[in-house]
Amino acid sequence: MTKKIALLGSTGSIGTQTLQVVSEHPERFEVEALAAGGNIELLLEQIHLFKPSKVSVATREAAEKLKGQVPGGTSVYFGEEGLIEIAAGTDADTVVTAVTGSMGLPATLAAIDEGKTIALANKETLVTAGHLVMRRAAEKGVSILPVDSEHSAIFQCLNGEPRDRLLGITLTASGGSFRHLSRDDLANVTVEDALKHPNWSMGAKITIDSATMVNKGLEVIEAHWLFGLSYDEIGVLLHPESIIHSFVEFEDTSIIAQLGNPDMRVPIQYALTYPDRIPLKTKRLSLAEIGKLNFREMDFGRFPCLRMAYECGRMGGTAPTVFNAANEVAVARFLRGEISFLQIEDTLEKVVQRHESDPDPDLSIIREADTWARRIAAE
Repeated sequence: MTKKIALLGSTGSIGTQTLQVVSEHPERFEVEALAAGGNIELLLEQIHLFKPSKVSVATREAAEKLKGQVPGGTSVYFGEEGLIEIAAGTDADTVVTAVTGSMGLPATLAAIDEGKTIALANKETLVTAGHLVMRRAAEKGVSILPVDSEHSAIFQCLNGEPRDRLLGITLTASGGSFRHLSRDDLANVTVEDALKHPNWSMGAKITIDSATMVNKGLEVIEAHWLFGLSYDEIGVLLHPESIIHSFVEFEDTSIIAQLGNPDMRVPIQYALTYPDRIPLKTKRLSLAEIGKLNFREMDFGRFPCLRMAYECGRMGGTAPTVFNAANEVAVARFLRGEISFLQIEDTLEKVVQRHESDPDPDLSIIREADTWARRIAAE
């Protein structure tokens, strides 16, 4: 039976790789709807190739530009309402949420309300409102399938295992673009340097987050909600090769890990086909060819943003929302050349310290905290 897909963030890194997976198996997947930001040219290519019934873009202006170029039968939407329409207003079985940032939250909640399976690549959704999302998913009986390579690895390792015998999980981290540099060396790194991730092909924002280790911090918070674990049960280990994507440990000291070459299409496809597995055109892993794998304990002094993420996660409430929002602004300012690389973490520290967390926020309070954090980070 053909699975119908709605894709939020179709022109980004995860979005384009999702469509690669879909195009390799046209007998299995049908694209029902696409949402993108401002890359109209690429979106138009996707529309003509996959023929979705609905599409959405970021702004009214972009929507007006698009309307005259889409084929008949394709409706065009825009803004937050457009995202929600793509997520919840079609016959899609599965919604892939691959937009960057906290904008994916309302659309994800709307899709859950409609009973759609969520293939989650937008970690900010759980970081900013994990308590709301997981509660709503449980009420609606909706599955949330992780697309991040680390969370997909944990999800796969836990398949069929007794959860009450789990001792803990460990997320692996490549260390990002500057893993070989000291704190002193980081003072003068450039945007171009930061965007050269050694292992993965990702968007600019996530690549910068990997270098600051914010990305791993967001993944820790996301893992807390996805797997119902305390922060003491979630570890992070530096693993430069990115071959072991993450692993779990049980009470009998057994460790189960998921391995593979760095290729985001693997976890994307698994989320789309779960519980089935189908062929993927990618290089097979050869451990003999790799020869050896390396691991190092996480240095929270070298990566203070990861320390802050743990602190905000343990604090709960609106603290993770503020951490995420401040980071989005700080990274954007770094990419525009307004602040230095190390000023990203300085910005996060100052914003988080000024925030008084609300312990059990609803969606309106989360949005207020998000707006406040963006304003302070911009200043």
